[in-house]
Amino acid sequence: MNISGKTKVTGLFGYPVEHSLSPAMHNAAFEYLKLDYCYVTFSVRPDMLKDAVQAIRALGLKGVNVTVPHKENVIPFLDEISEEASFIGAVNTIKNDDGKLTGYNTDGRGFMQSLSDAGIDARDKKIIIVGAGGASRAIGYYLCKEASEVHLFDVDDKKADSLKEHLNKLKGNVSLADAKSVKNKDFFSGIDIIINATPLGLKMDDPMPVDISLIDKSHVVCDLIYKETPLLREASRIGCKTMDGLGMLLWQGVFAFEVWTGIMPPVDVMKKAAGM
Repeated sequence: MNISGKTKVTGLFGYPVEHSLSPAMHNAAFEYLKLDYCYVTFSVRPDMLKDAVQAIRALGLKGVNVTVPHKENVIPFLDEISEEASFIGAVNTIKNDDGKLTGYNTDGRGFMQSLSDAGIDARDKKIIIVGAGGASRAIGYYLCKEASEVHLFDVDDKKADSLKEHLNKLKGNVSLADAKSVKNKDFFSGIDIIINATPLGLKMDDPMPVDISLIDKSHVVCDLIYKETPLLREASRIGCKTMDGLGMLLWQGVFAFEVWTGIMPPVDVMKKAAGM
């Protein structure tokens, strides 16, 4: 990759960002397509987010991805956001059009494409999403349109109830799973797909987000974390079909690349660069 004064710069705003696989994915695609672009990470402290967004305009960045903890907080600093990002309440991709900053959210689409790649069909399924944060909002936007039932569980009941009310504006098939339900074998026997949208599993000593004794081989188990978590390892041992979060990471990046360049990138090249 040859960097010059003409090179268009894209990147990632987050805190921290040093662990990100995105630079490898995007730079491999830029190089393959011979596009004069590059992708770098920007470690942006929360108190510097407004200044960082202003710098997109000032420095003429072509666009950036946005990750934790900025996806919600970045919205007031943008000129416009897509309908999807507005409903989800979070932005993970910003495009700069001659100083006009537009926010998008490609996380939900990325998740749905990763389901398709894994041969998992959410249509008319009964799904439980554990966690009611930003990731749940993004995937819930799509899942509640496909599934027959979506159940939400979070240790913060008010947070889960707020998300339930919001998602029910789309189809009205979202309900809360309380602490008693998620410990009930009969409840889980009626579930087709279990999704962990919490950080539990990032650390090896984290508790399980779901009681593994309630899972059997009829369940599909998904984890949005980008590695094989203890939950996925145990579910695989039981005989469940499983999926980690790497596919979602890949496809949200693919769709962000398309937003910035208008070109569909080489998915296999990005996948290989991410070590998938």
